[in-house]
Amino acid sequence: MEWFQELVTNRFLLTALSSWLIAQVLKVIIYAVINKKLDWERLVGDGGMPSGHSATVSSLCIACLLYYGPGSFEFAVTGVVAVIVCHDAMGVRHETGKQAAVLNDLIKTLEMFDIKRLPTVTLKEFVGHTPIQVTAGILIGIANALILHYFVF
Repeated sequence: MEWFQELVTNRFLLTALSSWLIAQVLKVIIYAVINKKLDWERLVGDGGMPSGHSATVSSLCIACLLYYGPGSFEFAVTGVVAVIVCHDAMGVRHETGKQAAVLNDLIKTLEMFDIKRLPTVTLKEFVGHTPIQVTAGILIGIANALILHYFVF
């Protein structure tokens, strides 16, 4: 049972998970304000403002920086992972979302011609992020890591 105690008190895990949760709750609120409807799927969904992935990895990176220092293995690994995740969110995943939107529109257009061999699924369009969404996630992650490091842990 000691492993469970260590798990639930792990400052790095708590920092990363709380940053993700903050970003996801903000995502629901921002989506509701912009679209005038509450969509609880945004709480666990990808894409949108702010980036939960960017908030998570950036807070973990900053937590390691503050605890272990800039010359540490832990900071180096989390820093590299954070760069890869944030770059991927703006690159491949963002392009995938744009392609899904085009394909969904194409399927709707072809359905008007009563073509029967079309896929019956709708592709997810919220999978990637714009640079501003990633930047917002990074700022949330940094702020949360600083607050938890200096005021909680």
